[in-house]
Amino acid sequence: MAVSVHAEHVGSLLRPGWLLEARARHRDGALTDAQLREAEDRAALEAIALQREAGIGVFTDGEVRRDSWMAGLMESVGGTVPASAQFPVEWHRRDSIPTAEETSLDFAAVSGKVYRKNALTSIEAGFLARHAPAGAPYKITMISSSMGAVLWQQGISSAAYASPADLVRDLVALQTTEIIELIDQGVGWIQLDSLGYNMAFDDEYRVSRGMGALPAEVILDTTIAADRSMIAAARRRNPDVTIGMHICRGNNRSAWMSKGSYEPVAERLFGEVEVDRFLLEYDTERAGGFEPLRFVRPGTVVVLGIISSKVPELESQDDLRRRIDQAARYVPLENLAISPQCGFASTAKGNLLTVDEEKRKLELVADTAQRVWG
Repeated sequence: MAVSVHAEHVGSLLRPGWLLEARARHRDGALTDAQLREAEDRAALEAIALQREAGIGVFTDGEVRRDSWMAGLMESVGGTVPASAQFPVEWHRRDSIPTAEETSLDFAAVSGKVYRKNALTSIEAGFLARHAPAGAPYKITMISSSMGAVLWQQGISSAAYASPADLVRDLVALQTTEIIELIDQGVGWIQLDSLGYNMAFDDEYRVSRGMGALPAEVILDTTIAADRSMIAAARRRNPDVTIGMHICRGNNRSAWMSKGSYEPVAERLFGEVEVDRFLLEYDTERAGGFEPLRFVRPGTVVVLGIISSKVPELESQDDLRRRIDQAARYVPLENLAISPQCGFASTAKGNLLTVDEEKRKLELVADTAQRVWG
């Protein structure tokens, strides 16, 4: 089933305004937990209906229960305290730099030994099992714990963990348990969102994140090791589980944070990280060309993120088909698929599109896939 899905999206969909209002009222104590859950369920049903109408091949709940794509670290892990980002991200749009207020995110720092304080993905999985169209695949998306070093701050975290690497080891163990539980719950498709590779192919970004003294190869080693560990555990639990990995260059209010070709990491990333599907940002020149795909292992599906979730303008279908043909020089056409380059709402406020524009983007994904693969 996973190989035959050629129309995919990364995971998050725009939250309706009434849901954002409900979440704000819940934070203020004006809405109960049960009332918030009812609102989230309604939004998830709308997200599923939108995907069905657009013709997308694998379903999510739109990630409508999350504050951001980083929920697996910032919302689901205990042993943390609210904190400012140690190295604030500099965001960029195609024609402007957004304000810090617009792109601000709630961050946390580890202050004690980490533990799982909720089962958010389990709730999502149970809902999708009940409400995704009969026979249709659904997937659970999650930030990879290989990125867990963002929770480590000197003076706050060092009493519990001597180094970021020590913290990441515990976070990987927690996420491995979570993945196994999801598989036991019946989940057959899991996607890791793993952006640590950005620091291995974008030197400027690595320096901005306070990692300038750490060689790119060391970051690549540790990121691959963490991701491989979780993937191997999932395979041991169920050899037939579909595992995807998404890599992009940041996505927040239609802005991006890093740039660079996959070339510096391609041989090791595509050769050693044994996922079934790579969902790769490819909507602009920031991601470079398709040449790095020559390292992709035979049989692996590459989902080309050649449609932008950041801007409302629709891409030319002729241009999309030409780009698919270009990628097919490196990966067999039957092992290609297409998607937007990232989610439409990696953060709760979402990108600068309307729901109708989002739907037209998804319809373009599905229609182009139908015309290319049938």
